[in-house]
This record gives sequence, structure tokens and C-alpha cells, in this order.
Amino acid sequence: MAEPDFSARGVRIERWPRSLTRAGEIRIEDGRLALLTSYGREIDSAPVGRVRVGRRWFAAPGATIAKLNGARYRLTPGRNGRARARTLAEALRKARGNRD
Repeated sequence: MAEPDFSARGVRIERWPRSLTRAGEIRIEDGRLALLTSYGREIDSAPVGRVRVGRRWFAAPGATIAKLNGARYRLTPGRNGRARARTLAEALRKARGNRD
């Protein structure tokens, strides 16, 4: 089994107004970004070219807003959240570059 391009565990995944999981996983693999529950069930996924990520002024420190398939998700990593959010954006950029 191949290693994913990016993987972060222990991420709180919320879709307004409720929390979907408090210990989920974000995974970039084979040109797709997937949001998974703590049990590995897929919440949502999309090709990296169609995913938008950013930080909003109203988001909690370290939180990232991701838009997949028209739905907005708030992703809040556990420990060292700001660094991991930056790493997610960099991994997404790199995965988009590798697609070509």
C-alpha cells in the first residue's frame, strides 16, 4: 500500500452547525483530498484541483476552512494547529503541481 502525500490525524472536522468528528483524518492521496472519521469512514472527498482551503478572520486559531463539493468544513488540528494548517496548504499546492 502506497504512502499518502499528506496525512493529519486528530483533526476536528465541523460542518456548520455541528461537529462531524473530533479525531478525524485529512488525507491527500492519488490526487484527491479526503476527510475521514476516526474510524476511517469517508466524510467527503474531491480532486485536489477542486478543493479550496484558506483561513478566515472568524476561524479559531489554527483552524482552516476547506470547501469540497460545495460544502464548507472547518478543520481544526489538535496539537501545533497553525503549523499543520500551513503544511496542509503546502501539501495541497504540491499535489496540484504533481497532477500535471
